[in-house]
Amino acid sequence: MTTALRRVLTLCGLMLLVLSVGTACVQSDSTESQVYSNPSETPDLGLPDNPRVVALGWSDGEIALSLGVKPVAIYDWMSFGAANKGVGPWATAEFGSDTPELIDAASAGDFNYQQIKEFDPDLILNVRAKADSKVTDSLKAIAPVVTAPEGTPDYAINWKVQTQLIANALGKSAEGEKQITETTDLQSKLRDENPDFTGKTFVWGAKFGTAYGAYLPGDARFDTFAELGFVEFPPVKDLQAQGFFATVPVEKVTALDAQVAVFSTIGMPLSALQSDNLINSLPVTRDGRAIEMGETDPVAQAMSAGTPESLRYALEKLTPQLAAATAKVQ
Repeated sequence: MTTALRRVLTLCGLMLLVLSVGTACVQSDSTESQVYSNPSETPDLGLPDNPRVVALGWSDGEIALSLGVKPVAIYDWMSFGAANKGVGPWATAEFGSDTPELIDAASAGDFNYQQIKEFDPDLILNVRAKADSKVTDSLKAIAPVVTAPEGTPDYAINWKVQTQLIANALGKSAEGEKQITETTDLQSKLRDENPDFTGKTFVWGAKFGTAYGAYLPGDARFDTFAELGFVEFPPVKDLQAQGFFATVPVEKVTALDAQVAVFSTIGMPLSALQSDNLINSLPVTRDGRAIEMGETDPVAQAMSAGTPESLRYALEKLTPQLAAATAKVQ
């Protein structure tokens, strides 16, 4: 298995989205705290006005920040770094003069519980994460924990559910709904402004190592643009899926030849994509109907972050390019 593919499988989970809402709040014994995982309920966690929040899940910290709560520590999954305070550059300014502690993502989800305890959290967010009861048990011994609903595959929680869970736990339900509505309203606006998107086949493909892949329904890199009217390219459905990502073998690279495409990289520079003979041989690329970006492109990062705020950022940047590509469809 290549390092890049292992990264996809480990960090992103690559599991099919299953919005299965399990039990609500589970009260543990007297030495442990609550576990909250039901987005339809607002728990009374007894948080102070300015809670100390430790955000461990993918993009959990950015969502809390968008709700007006500045985490004291963030697990920096996407390596945004100290300059960006562990969140996307579109959100950094919301910290103001405050700076969170950053937990290096090099451990790929292995937490130092003593370190977390020393942050003295009032609440721990571990929502877009790997489902692991042992991890949850260790965290709830420190502070109340917010997790994905039971049955949600690893790292595969829908961005709306993730936002509502975090908002409810923070006592910010209205603010969470506002964040979601602003994003869905923008999607509706862009869909109305671009009727040519409707019914056009779309694929978001990725190059990693010597292989390729395509994001499937259940991942924001597909779902966000499906909301604009694009539809899945039928050959992608025949690929072997690993959750919400399908591996595309070299001999099936034509499965990426949709009417409109976005191609990005995983663990590789943009130049590796631009010089790829197979990608360049596809009509969608030759005809100028493909948008290419490297892994560190802010739009690619925003789509990977998958928060209401990052999705709005990506939609504003990418929609004009999609419109230009769609105009070339015969």
